[in-house]
Amino acid sequence: MKIAVTYDNGQVFQHFGHCEQFKVYTVQDKKVTETEIVGSNGSGHSALADLLNNIKVDVLICGGVGGCAVAALAEYGIELYAGVQGDADEAVARFIQGTLPKISDANCSHHHEHGHGEGHSCGHCH
Repeated sequence: MKIAVTYDNGQVFQHFGHCEQFKVYTVQDKKVTETEIVGSNGSGHSALADLLNNIKVDVLICGGVGGCAVAALAEYGIELYAGVQGDADEAVARFIQGTLPKISDANCSHHHEHGHGEGHSCGHCH
């Protein structure tokens, strides 16, 4: 299993659509066997979802995430744990232990600030 975390200086980065790095954890038998930092090299939710799909990620742990990203991740079958804050390694440990709460629709504040709702067109969905 591969778990990706939106990543910034050891912490869960809080805006999926602006994420510059993911920390990717390979997990076998409930233990992390490998980690790597992957640059996003893309902008917008669809490009980031494509990247995660291409590196065979099964689960994404992130902070805020908008509706476009939720839909794009769902299309690839990537399980989403959103609204997570704090240390990235600790979040993965909690996921492995089964104690990380599953919230799949934690909206980015960016979307609220600009009045985006369902079916919005924010430019991040391309």
